[in-house]
Amino acid sequence: MQVELLGRTDYASTFEAMQRMTQARTPEVADALWICEHAPVYTQGLAGKAGHVLNPGDIPVVQTDRGGQVTYHGPGQVVAYPLIDLRRAGYYVKEYVYRIEESVIRTLAHFGVTGHRVAGAPGIYVRLDDPFSHAALTGPMMASDPFRGLGKIAALGIKVSRHCTYHGVALNVAMDLEPFSRINPCGYAGLKTVDLSTIGVQTTWDEAARVLGNKLGVYLAP
Repeated sequence: MQVELLGRTDYASTFEAMQRMTQARTPEVADALWICEHAPVYTQGLAGKAGHVLNPGDIPVVQTDRGGQVTYHGPGQVVAYPLIDLRRAGYYVKEYVYRIEESVIRTLAHFGVTGHRVAGAPGIYVRLDDPFSHAALTGPMMASDPFRGLGKIAALGIKVSRHCTYHGVALNVAMDLEPFSRINPCGYAGLKTVDLSTIGVQTTWDEAARVLGNKLGVYLAP
């Protein structure tokens, strides 16, 4: 997989470039991983409901063709777009999602943080009271309120066309988190969003991008 560090890129033009590559690619085209950062933008998934965009203000809202609901991209967030031929890789969409989430979990572990999955809610979450705890998420309160005591640190939204993937995952590193309060993140009202900085991990965008890129390269391999 060819890893390309794109730096700060315009969301709309990057989205269009992913579409063009996916539509034009042949079985001989190598898989790629684009890693970048975007200027402030809200992106809406195919199933996204307008009511989840509460008060966008001057931040543009872009309709996309990925799955999921609304999310926010902005400076201080590592965005990774795997462009993979799943048929050649030898695994299906459900496993692809699992592998991306595992890559994020392993990236967080590199920084000493324990990431968690929540059933039915793609992405990765951390404990707000102790993000470094290794304890499993259990108990009756988790069943009635699966986000209780959790903050979302990575959002995932993908598209598969002709067995090829685009869109991807966004890991919050050191952001202005205020724009998340203007939406229902990923369609969940009141869901708290965090980044590595707010849970006590001091690192750079470059370091987080390097680690996430390495983990994705390992866990998305055929």
